[in-house]
Amino acid sequence: MTATTTAAKPQSARISEASDLGVFGTIAEGIRLSPAMRKGIGVTLVLALIATAGRLIVPLAVQTTTDAGILAEGGVDVALVLQLCAIAAVGLLITGACTSWVNVRLFRAAEAGLAQLRVRAFRRIHDMSALTQNTERRGALVSRVTSDVDTISLFVQWGGLMLILSSLQIIGATVVMVAYSWQLTLVVWAAFIPMMLLAPRAQKALSAAYGQVRVRMGALLGAISEAVVGAATIRAYGAGERTGTRIERGIAEHRNAAVRAQTLASLAFSSGVLLSQLALAAVVVAGVFLGLDGGISAGALLAFLFLVQIFVGPVQNATEVLNELQNAVAGWRRVIAIVHTPLDVTEPDDPAPLGPRGPAAVEFTDVEFAYPGGDPVLRDINLTIPAGARVAIVGETGSGKTTLAKLLTRFMDPATGTITLDGVDLRRIRLGELRDRVVIVPQEGFLFDGTIADNVAYGRTAAGSAEVDEAMADLGLREWLATLPDGVHTQVGQRGESLSAGERQLVAIARAYLADADVLVLDEATSAVDPATEARINRALASLTAGRTSVAIAHRLSTAEAADLVVVVDAGRIVELGHHTDLVGAGGRYAQMYDSWVTQSS
Repeated sequence: MTATTTAAKPQSARISEASDLGVFGTIAEGIRLSPAMRKGIGVTLVLALIATAGRLIVPLAVQTTTDAGILAEGGVDVALVLQLCAIAAVGLLITGACTSWVNVRLFRAAEAGLAQLRVRAFRRIHDMSALTQNTERRGALVSRVTSDVDTISLFVQWGGLMLILSSLQIIGATVVMVAYSWQLTLVVWAAFIPMMLLAPRAQKALSAAYGQVRVRMGALLGAISEAVVGAATIRAYGAGERTGTRIERGIAEHRNAAVRAQTLASLAFSSGVLLSQLALAAVVVAGVFLGLDGGISAGALLAFLFLVQIFVGPVQNATEVLNELQNAVAGWRRVIAIVHTPLDVTEPDDPAPLGPRGPAAVEFTDVEFAYPGGDPVLRDINLTIPAGARVAIVGETGSGKTTLAKLLTRFMDPATGTITLDGVDLRRIRLGELRDRVVIVPQEGFLFDGTIADNVAYGRTAAGSAEVDEAMADLGLREWLATLPDGVHTQVGQRGESLSAGERQLVAIARAYLADADVLVLDEATSAVDPATEARINRALASLTAGRTSVAIAHRLSTAEAADLVVVVDAGRIVELGHHTDLVGAGGRYAQMYDSWVTQSS
């Protein structure tokens, strides 16, 4: 073996707090990631145009009714007034129908698009390596796929509709106002020039404020998630007050960030209302003087006042839409940051085929590994595991045993060197096929809420109850099942908490058995269990590993005694290799560990 002083340090991708895209870039990228949002957008825009045009019916009807019907030279023309009112009523009904239809279409498109975004983000999280996932707290990751997407949903379904209709409404109202009086139109627009000049600064401030709200929410959910999952530990150590203080601090930080953001939004909204009222007052005064000079009729002035209301309504709403937009953009940026996070472990560009199913040979060649920012944990690893062999990897805590297991299952890739399965580099095997061929039984078997049968069948989705029963019988677990209230249909509870640690491990072993892998990786499968349960687990493991290649990360050296090959790891290097009997007789590092273990066990 070639000595190496330092291992390359991979720069594992980190999940950034948020994307650095601007507002419009964020919206464009968000829509690109959710193509369903664009479906049928042409028809939706046409309906929105019709709905906007319909809003202009009332001012036109008011002007015509006043000048030609009420103030007609021959007196009030009742028939014309009724006719115009009927036309306006029909127009408003059509406008309402189109607005509702636009709303429904936007809602459907938004939900379909955001469902795509949730799936993309969730898929990306699961495709990340363990190193990348560990750069973000679990609760914060959940927040990005749930509450952050919800903020986008609120804007797209409501704010998006308002933005479309308001923009068209402002344009339409301006065109008609110019037709009535260009002078009064200038008065209206002049009143809103200050808002237009201040809008970019307000948008930037709101964007930063709502970005902090989303960050604080993620941190809060992370703290709460840890407190819920670790409730037993918190009670055991009397840490309830400290934990409560920590959560209260998180709540206070989120509250302060939310209050600041809402305060800024309220100031923007109040400014819009003030300017709207100033614009209306200015039009009334200027319109009266213009009317006295014969520059505008009474009906036209009334119509213009209606148009001002149509104009200023969207402007007032714009501040609220801006509020929702910035909240949505903040959430969008956090979700986009997830989707844009590079993957450390990727599918091969040119996958290599594996041979037929059966016990597989594994080989480590010049493998080195270091966690990002840390010292090397594996150096110069060269190891050949024959097909069908039972291998035990032993060593002190922190020696690198579990890291070897993670590399073999390709939860992460080595910095240098190769790991092969039947001669094929793991990085050239499709991940789905690798997961079928190599299965890990972790130190703590994770169980999903459901029955034992549900969790066992998780190893092979097509498995039925008969196959589950057969697997339990093959592993000699029927006697254990008989002690449970409902046998294989016993509910395990959330995270399997209704079962003991050893029982959860038995279910995990049965799950791995049903998966029928070529290579089994057992990460300290008998640690932290009582002797009786250990004996039951060992019997199940004997059936599980029969006819397969197995690699056991062993804490208890009873596992090494029964292995075909013992690999001794110390400070990231393989220091001894051989059969249990030979290594004990050699008097080296393994012999010292074995003597210590025997002394502690006696």
